[in-house]
Amino acid sequence: MNALAVVVVSLFIIGYGLISRRAQRTVISAPMVFVLFGLLIGDAGFGVISFDIESPVIHLLAELTLITILFTDAARIDLKLLRREHTIPQRLLLIGLPLCIGVGVLVAAVVLKTLNIWEALVLAAILAPTDAALGQAVVSSPKVPVRIRQALNVESGLNDGIALPIILVAICMVACSHTEEASYWIRFSALQITLGPLVGIAVGYVGGKLIEAGQRKESMTHSFRDLAVLSLALTAFALAEMVHGNGFIAVFCAGLLAGSTARNSCQCLYEFAESEGQLLSLLVFMIFGAVMIPPALEHLNGAIVLYAILSLTLIRMIPTAISLSGMKLRPSTQLFIGWFGPRGIASILFILLVLEEADLPSGDLIFSVVVFTVLLSIVAHGMTAIPATQWYATRIKKKEQSGMAEQEHAPEIPTRLKWNGD
Repeated sequence: MNALAVVVVSLFIIGYGLISRRAQRTVISAPMVFVLFGLLIGDAGFGVISFDIESPVIHLLAELTLITILFTDAARIDLKLLRREHTIPQRLLLIGLPLCIGVGVLVAAVVLKTLNIWEALVLAAILAPTDAALGQAVVSSPKVPVRIRQALNVESGLNDGIALPIILVAICMVACSHTEEASYWIRFSALQITLGPLVGIAVGYVGGKLIEAGQRKESMTHSFRDLAVLSLALTAFALAEMVHGNGFIAVFCAGLLAGSTARNSCQCLYEFAESEGQLLSLLVFMIFGAVMIPPALEHLNGAIVLYAILSLTLIRMIPTAISLSGMKLRPSTQLFIGWFGPRGIASILFILLVLEEADLPSGDLIFSVVVFTVLLSIVAHGMTAIPATQWYATRIKKKEQSGMAEQEHAPEIPTRLKWNGD
């Protein structure tokens, strides 16, 4: 990135920051603005930024952002509270997510006929994780029952880490089907999904205990406590890669264990996610607009558009309804939860990871489907977050009565990002 590009991007961030509080009250979200800005300064616009999709700079930014998101998302989830108090996200993650991937594979086989079963699984798993931050009005509005907004919040915090091993296994199976070295790829995938979690669990647990001990004994300064917690993510990633495990899975597992064992020391992660983490994510959205959207739109066709629409509707809504059956939630609640499964930053980072790590025969098609689906989601979920929240709040208020399943107690868990302000 040249000096002019740095100046333009920096001034834009400052300018948007000056109006961010006002923007919070509109249907125009920060990701929408940064994607449009990326389009304007990329090769399809004024050419201020000129990157190839395979540029090391893009992949470095993607890796740092993915490490940050996986670790901070996992660390902010209190596993004890999740098991005891949050039954809706348990259903969404353990039933809804696998069903969503399965339905996505079936629809891909029908709509995108050139994909084989493993490539369809790669696509479905990339698009399965949700990004609640794209509908921030939903997970932060007091009009939405705490139990419902926390369900969406917790789901988006964990489903990216759960989907990642599935993506890695699917990539390896694609490689197995196109090479005679099937035993190598099976062994490789086994190491990735076993050693990665083991390293992450060890680093998160031991590191979390050490940081908690240091805090109890008051032997750590506040700033170095924060640095130590964040360093656990990099330690887990590097150690896992050294032993041929998957570093990203290790980071996610380390975040889960660190968040549980060093709960009192993780406040820095919420602050980090609101500043440095938000900056990294918005830069990814900018790169998404500048570098990823133009080549994807060149290959746009009816099948891609149809799959994208189905991905945001039936592929998400049917598994959601099935997973929530028997919980006595109202149809409007199931519809609301089903709609607010935005596809965002995780899907962008996963497709970049797949492009870097794998040579898929239908890679261009998968890339185009993912990019268009995310673009559609950014616009659709961003613009409907406030109106849909008001609609849902009105529906709930009209039928409010004692004993409503939606109104059951659910403790707060910090959200990932507040895109448009406090």
